[in-house]
Amino acid sequence: MHRLSPLVGTVAILALAFLYLPMLAVAVFSVNATRYGLEWGGFSWKWYTGLFQNDQILEAARNTLVLAVVSTLIATVLGTMLALALERYPWGRRVRGWLETALYLPVVTPDIILAAALVVAFSFLRLVSGIFELGMVSMIIGHVTFQIAFVALVVQSRLRSLGRDLDEAARDLYASYGYYVRRVLLPLLAPGIVAGAMLAFTLSLDDFVISFFTAGPTSQTLPLFIYASVRRGVTPEIHALSTLIFLATVLLVLLSERLSRRAA
Repeated sequence: MHRLSPLVGTVAILALAFLYLPMLAVAVFSVNATRYGLEWGGFSWKWYTGLFQNDQILEAARNTLVLAVVSTLIATVLGTMLALALERYPWGRRVRGWLETALYLPVVTPDIILAAALVVAFSFLRLVSGIFELGMVSMIIGHVTFQIAFVALVVQSRLRSLGRDLDEAARDLYASYGYYVRRVLLPLLAPGIVAGAMLAFTLSLDDFVISFFTAGPTSQTLPLFIYASVRRGVTPEIHALSTLIFLATVLLVLLSERLSRRAA
């Protein structure tokens, strides 16, 4: 068994330190009693207390969760249906190539281009109905447009790993298509669907560019709030908020890893 060079281990440790030391610094400043500057003024939880008493932050957190949950549910349903249609419908070779290319475009297209296109689209749609005014509805539509591709790709990968043997076995056993979908296909697709939904949810929570272009005056999200606060000057409340988001992410990752090991 070959051992790696010590240089590789050193580089790995330095890379991890580069990733996590800034978050450790943010966590330290979130419990620093000093409001401004880098001097240590003593340990204090007052910034966390002030965070939960800040109506603007609570409203931004509520908007972020509503946006992420609703857009993820819609994108998961549509993305799963799209993956099934692409993988199970007998498309022609050339048509399938076009569809595959169209599916990858939202993934590789820069967010700023997609956001600008959404602004133009909503400008035309507002001529038809006032429901497309910039706000929560436009943000949900904007997030769904890029979430669908990620969900479809993950579910499509799971479908390809399953193959078509299950379809043939279900037909041989005289199972109806609805029964096959409910009792065989969806349970086997569940890991891919859950993985796609988690990816879509994370992308929605983290998105800034599309939210910035499609948000209304009453639909501010946490990324938008943090950006506006940083421009005015980073406050300990922002450090506290960032620390809580990071800890929640770590807990979700650990929970997902534990569930994956149980399933395996």
